[in-house]
Amino acid sequence: MTDSKRANTRGQGLVEFALVLTPLFLVLLGIIQVGLVINGYVTIANASREGARSASIYLWDQTLTPAENDAARNEAARQSILAGMGLLSTSAPEFGASSTWTGSGDTFTDGDLVITYTVPAGVTASDARTGEQMSISLTYHLDLVIPLVSAILPHDADGRLPLGAQVTMVVN
Repeated sequence: MTDSKRANTRGQGLVEFALVLTPLFLVLLGIIQVGLVINGYVTIANASREGARSASIYLWDQTLTPAENDAARNEAARQSILAGMGLLSTSAPEFGASSTWTGSGDTFTDGDLVITYTVPAGVTASDARTGEQMSISLTYHLDLVIPLVSAILPHDADGRLPLGAQVTMVVN
């Protein structure tokens, strides 16, 4: 090869590398973000299941009123959910970090945590709620750390992806 041909191809490998690296890097970042979303979803599903299990085995306290027992059962569920969140932030916005339950009939809400009690056919309603179905609905707002991916995925006003889980168990 002559010197003039070498001068024309100098830097060609670097340009090709840059052209290939950019889309490859974007794909890698997308894979990382999808992995974080899947991890968040699985963690929230497991945490809500732990909360439902904890609430379903709550022991009725005869010294408390039915409303106080409901609040204690709901708090047991909330504490189990927070304990089961693993490496996810337990202070995510819209997720109740304190026990401020608001009730409407048999539905109790604490931020994005909703607990609903229903009496199935054939079960007699009681103060202890034995045999009733308890549904826990949990929404967690996951931070999207890759800005390009967050532009593609659905998100709330704060740029977070809402992940939801719902579990139903029978109260023992």
